[in-house]
Amino acid sequence: MSYKVLYRKYRPKTFDEVVGQEYTTQMLKNAINNEKTSHAYLFTGPRGTGKTSSAKIFAKALNCENNIDGNPCNNCRACNMFVESPDIIELDAASNNSVDDIREIVNNVKLVPSNLKYKIYIIDEVHMLSPGAFNALLLTLEEPPSHVVFILATTEIQKVPITIQSRCQRFDFKPVNAPEMIKRLKEISNEEKIKIDEDALEEIALISAGGMRDALGILDQLSAGNKKITAEIVSQNFGSVSKSRILEIINNVANGETEKLVKTMNDIEESGTNYEVFLDKLIYELRNIAIELKSGSSDLCVDYEDIYNMIVDLNELLGKLNINVNPFVLIEIVLLRYLRKDYKSEILTNNVIDVSKNYFPGNNLSENDIQNNNNSGNNFGKSNEKGNNSGNNQLYLGNKLSDIKEEMNFPGNNMDEDKSSAGTLGNNVTSIDVMVRINNCFVDVSMEEKKNLMSRWVDFMNFLMGVDRNLVSILADTIVLASSANYSLIQSKNSNTNDLINMNIKKLEKHFNDFSGSYRRFAAINDELWKKEVEKYRLNRKNKIKYNYIEEEVLDSAIDESETIEVDDIERVAMEIFDTYEVE
Repeated sequence: MSYKVLYRKYRPKTFDEVVGQEYTTQMLKNAINNEKTSHAYLFTGPRGTGKTSSAKIFAKALNCENNIDGNPCNNCRACNMFVESPDIIELDAASNNSVDDIREIVNNVKLVPSNLKYKIYIIDEVHMLSPGAFNALLLTLEEPPSHVVFILATTEIQKVPITIQSRCQRFDFKPVNAPEMIKRLKEISNEEKIKIDEDALEEIALISAGGMRDALGILDQLSAGNKKITAEIVSQNFGSVSKSRILEIINNVANGETEKLVKTMNDIEESGTNYEVFLDKLIYELRNIAIELKSGSSDLCVDYEDIYNMIVDLNELLGKLNINVNPFVLIEIVLLRYLRKDYKSEILTNNVIDVSKNYFPGNNLSENDIQNNNNSGNNFGKSNEKGNNSGNNQLYLGNKLSDIKEEMNFPGNNMDEDKSSAGTLGNNVTSIDVMVRINNCFVDVSMEEKKNLMSRWVDFMNFLMGVDRNLVSILADTIVLASSANYSLIQSKNSNTNDLINMNIKKLEKHFNDFSGSYRRFAAINDELWKKEVEKYRLNRKNKIKYNYIEEEVLDSAIDESETIEVDDIERVAMEIFDTYEVE
């Protein structure tokens, strides 16, 4: 047979050719260069990471007559006769693990090398030796003749007795990381003229789980077809699932697409995908999304807490899956638990494009009006994604509230004094379209505008103390949600208070104009609506849909007695906010 498999053909011949083990190989090279070699070495690490190859390179370098920076020259007499030399003894402990096998080694170590400087024993899978064999090796391993070197290799270091480990210099080989593996696979593919996609290389690296030998074996097997290797071909042949299918599943969950999720899961199961590989990749991609959410760079409409809980649940499931139960059914149930039905039914409203109809419902904009979302709102998604969850980025506008409360003498202040001058808060009731104002705010929403408004609000409250104390009472606990140059969205902790603010929005805007010298429109929205609007905003950003200004009509409504809100009612609301006494 003339053909040689790739992992044998491209076995490293020097330390510099060993992939992904730079630290370990450098230490071994230093030992050769400084002539500070030990009598026993223990190489440990996952399969296919270069342990046996490094053992052979090290053995060759020890005997090399002209080593180059710790590497064997591969040209001298010793290097050329390395394979055939009786002084290099390779032993597979998986099949030679008895006491008699080790006693033979013990008896032969006394013999001097026949044609090399050192007699070297390479014992692979050393953890397979029997307890008696380990005991027989102990004394010789501790004090061998000066011309003997032992190199032991194992994938299961925990099975090697500590008495053996303590007599060796230990070197740990780590799994080869994906970028280094892909680079090496690409070099070999070019050398062998194998046509393969970049995605396929990534898929092979993922399936190989850090084992370079496994990766070369997969490449070798797939190249036999003499056609271009794609990621789909890799997945079909090795029971894996492509990254695109994983992202498809995550999007199904995020968008509330039950039927699509179930169909995708069925397809993956029928393809023969290994459920452990599938869960591994799914958890890895969820981890990437979690990082993007925290950094503010994700356009996916999901909450960080949902992603976190999903990872925890899937990881817990991975440890409990029973071979007697269909694992994909259990995985599917966990994913369905996080399916968000509200996205599909409620996200597409009057400022979001319905892709299936190619128009903006409510805005009557044509398809030509769909443009990339402007960058002015980039900080908006970042700040409010965090703010909604923790409140850390939301500054309570009443951070000097205690001073204001003291001046207003809550709970016993006499509100009647203000009736003659302030009248009722209902005197300037204005009907506003909250959804239009949210849309217009999002057109050029800016974190700088939000910060600017937040920094001025306490001074505005103090200004209001001199002109309209009643308005202060319903604005005292308000927070800023978002702001642009012309529109601002605010929120009170009390849902009813948001309605009161909107009913008196004209008065608020007039006072703010007097205070700041610039006209600004406001809208107060409750927490539930705010979260939905944030989700819409993210979806629009994801679909590159631009917010456009909507012409606003402000209607002044006539007031009858039933609509008038007396100061007593406002006082009750204020007392509920401050929670200072029980309202009778």
